Amino acid sequence: MNESTERLNRAFAALADPTRRELVARLAGADATVGELAEPYDMSLQAISKHVKVLEEAGLVTRSKDAQRRPVHLDAEVFDLMSKWIERYRREAEERYQRLDALLGRMADDENKNQNRTEDAS
Repeated sequence: MNESTERLNRAFAALADPTRRELVARLAGADATVGELAEPYDMSLQAISKHVKVLEEAGLVTRSKDAQRRPVHLDAEVFDLMSKWIERYRREAEERYQRLDALLGRMADDENKNQNRTEDAS
């Protein structure tokens, strides 16, 4: 597997957990410390820290040191990679549906022509 595939696998696996998706959604609004991220949850600080660690290992978030704070923030690069991957397959699926629509349209036209010939022959 190449590096991009590995990064995608880690990112999608990290986002499979609903708590981590919620953390990402909150971080989309603003950076936050692990303590701030833990506030709305009935979960230990250690558990939230583990979720943040998974997100960090997946390349979705980074931590920095800001005096006494260690804010967590989103890293847009891996989201761009994920978006491009999703868009590629969305486009391919759309093209497949367009080909199917065209085929069904031709089949309906052929059926109408055959029905008209049968009516004209009567």
